[in-house]
Amino acid sequence: MAFHSLLLLVFLSVADSSVVVLGSPELRALMEVKAALDPKGMVLASWTEDGNPCGDFDGVACNKNGKVANISLQGKGLTGSISPAIAQLKCLSGLYLHYNVLSGVIPKEISNLTELTDLYLNVNNLSGNIPEELGNMASLQVLQLCYNQLTGSIPTQLGSLNRLAVLALQSNHLSGAIPASLGDLTQLMRLDLSFNHLFGSIPVKLAQIPQLIVLDLRNNTLSGSVPPELKRLNEGFQYGNNTNLCGVGFSSLRECTSADVLNPNRPEPFGPGANGLTRQGIPQSADVNCNNTQCVKSSKSSAGAIVGGIAAVAVGGLVSGLLAFSWYRRRKQKIGSALEVSDSRLSTDHPKDIYRRSASPLISLEYSNGWDPLADGRSGVGFSQEVSQSFRFNLEEVECATQYFSDVNLLGKSNFAATYKGILRDGTMVAVKSINKTSCRTEESEFLKGLKILTMLRHENLVGLRGFCCSRGRGECFLVYDFISNGSLLQYLDVKGDENHKLLEWSTRVSIIKGIAKGIEYLHSNRGNKPSLVHQSISAEKVLIDHHFKPLLSGSGLHKLLADDVVFSTLKASAAMGYLAPEYTTIGRFTEKSDVYSFGVIILQILTGKTKTPPRPKPEVESNKLEDLIDENLKGHFSKPEAAKLASIALLCTSEIPNQRPTMETVLQELNNTC
Repeated sequence: MAFHSLLLLVFLSVADSSVVVLGSPELRALMEVKAALDPKGMVLASWTEDGNPCGDFDGVACNKNGKVANISLQGKGLTGSISPAIAQLKCLSGLYLHYNVLSGVIPKEISNLTELTDLYLNVNNLSGNIPEELGNMASLQVLQLCYNQLTGSIPTQLGSLNRLAVLALQSNHLSGAIPASLGDLTQLMRLDLSFNHLFGSIPVKLAQIPQLIVLDLRNNTLSGSVPPELKRLNEGFQYGNNTNLCGVGFSSLRECTSADVLNPNRPEPFGPGANGLTRQGIPQSADVNCNNTQCVKSSKSSAGAIVGGIAAVAVGGLVSGLLAFSWYRRRKQKIGSALEVSDSRLSTDHPKDIYRRSASPLISLEYSNGWDPLADGRSGVGFSQEVSQSFRFNLEEVECATQYFSDVNLLGKSNFAATYKGILRDGTMVAVKSINKTSCRTEESEFLKGLKILTMLRHENLVGLRGFCCSRGRGECFLVYDFISNGSLLQYLDVKGDENHKLLEWSTRVSIIKGIAKGIEYLHSNRGNKPSLVHQSISAEKVLIDHHFKPLLSGSGLHKLLADDVVFSTLKASAAMGYLAPEYTTIGRFTEKSDVYSFGVIILQILTGKTKTPPRPKPEVESNKLEDLIDENLKGHFSKPEAAKLASIALLCTSEIPNQRPTMETVLQELNNTC
């Protein structure tokens, strides 16, 4: 009898426990969400009915009350859909499902998440309309729905999201007009509607949004007069491939005629959904996150201070000149990582008292063997905390951006580094250079000096460094640069007849030569509180070309991070291509004049259109010999006076005697005076 009583108690205890577990609304909701997101059960194996969501569920974080506050499953390869059950997670403040293969519609029930500040559903295969109910999400600060298959018009109700700072809807199949109600979003900093089927005029109210930094409307069928107030955005306003737009003060826009004047009383057109738009390149976007232990609900005007303009170029002619600004950050996953980074500004803030299993630091510059020069705020050689924080990336973000360094994103390899194309969670395209610890300087102070110099380099003709991240576990350091869309100058040399799209016109060649000269002259100067710097490795491969065909010099200052033997090994390629100044074999070191020599070789390559440089031209370049020197693909369409001057400059720069070569300052003056 006693045995049966004991057995009954055990059964009731188990049954009671089962009721508690299965009766938890959040657990039930999570299991429904799992079944929809991961129908094959290949990804979310840690989500089990007898598990603890606040400690066992991958990608789930809870607040101090044990409620689910964050779901971060970006880049996990999820192939299912979004369940309406997500709406039962009432305390959810961040939902990050981007970079997956989710399909189906966006459930309107998601609008019941009144605490949600960040909604990232971008880069999936979601279809259907944007639910108008999203306009009820009063706390929403970031809405990322870009790179999906969404159709229909943009709901006017989105104009009610008065805390919204980022609205990214690009690269969908959206049609209809741009709702004027979006002009009511006074905290909006970025609005991207590019690569859709939108038509009609640009609402004047958009130009009056006080915080607006970027407005991207490219590749639609917009028409009418562009509000002149948008000129204040400079390059932050993108409007290309809208052939019926007109306006004054905008490059490439025709002046408006009476036919372009729209009736202000005419209602905005909204059309049905359209299909057929292919995905385009990834433009820039922005992030907004939470700070400290509570999710910020205040105005973004105080949260998003503009800290500078960074030119960022992405595939397909993407947004350039996006002003970088400091955003609030958020940790998202139990692995103690998942940062959102915009303008490379990082902080160690946590949202809504979120608890995690791992308390590892968000970032530290760390290497094996105890080498950790920036740990605990140490700066060693004056590498200030302000500088380090503004440039420090989180490893998890770098991994997600490159799809864990997938081979499909590999741009190139050298004997000391590998470079990957990456997409930050805000949509910004970057190039991530991975350098093995064994290739870096082993002296902590020297390595830090090198990093400090890299962060000082800011010029329109240098590839911009966004930040860095070093991992003890991986034994690698990662440098995150702006992505340059049109490849290197090397791709525009040795052009064949069937590659006319790569043929550089004469004016473009002259402009590229000037731009390279500006970049090198900046390196050699000590302007901007930076030391003068010798590049050491200038070549056509190191000159990158953006979508405006502006040249940007890459690899500047990189030798300051690398071990001496690694630097030496990189010289072989330069010598083989003719870039290495002859005096290096005798003096064994680089000077500014060795950079000048390399620049002279590049001038000859650009003039001839060939990687193999011809014999140096004679001091007196005869006009009838120019035809033999200049790229035959130009078919004589070039300026002979300019060509003669450039050939003369190349001759001086490639002089065998270093002292006979001009300084880059002198070269630049000559170029500005004559070309």
